[in-house]
Amino acid sequence: MSEPSELSSQRIAQAIFTVNKHAKTAPDSRFLYQMKKAAIDQMLKEGKAKKVGLQYSRNPGLSQQRSDLLVECADYMFHIPPQKSDFKELPHLGKLSDNVRNPKTRMNLREAKTILQSYTGLKPAPAQNQQKTAYQRPVFKRLGE
Repeated sequence: MSEPSELSSQRIAQAIFTVNKHAKTAPDSRFLYQMKKAAIDQMLKEGKAKKVGLQYSRNPGLSQQRSDLLVECADYMFHIPPQKSDFKELPHLGKLSDNVRNPKTRMNLREAKTILQSYTGLKPAPAQNQQKTAYQRPVFKRLGE
C-alpha cells in the first residue's frame, strides 16, 4: 500500500480504532491486540501520540481493580496496559468518563490491518495446520498381562 512515512497520524489512529473494535468480538483477537499495541508504541516513540494518564479499567479481570494507560492519538483515545514507570510518572484520572467518545470511523478491517502492518512491520503468524487424529478406542488389558 503506502510507505510508513506517508501515513498520517489520523489514518493510523483510524486503523487502530477499527482493529480495536473488531478485536473485542473476534474469536482469536491476539494478533489484532498485538498490532494495536505495536502501532501505539511506535506512535509514542515517534511523538505522534502522547500518554494522558491512568484510568481504572471497566473489566479488571480476576483482580478487584486495575488501571489502564490512556493514550491520545490524533482525535482518538485508546487504553493499553501500563508499564511500572507509568504509575510513577503519570497522574491517575480515576474512573472512565462516559462523555469522552472516539469519532465514528468507516474503515474495513482488511484496510486497517494493511495500514497497521505496513506501519509496524508486523506479520501474522502462519496458521498451523492441526490435523485431527482419528479416534482410537482404548485398549483394556487384564491386570498382569
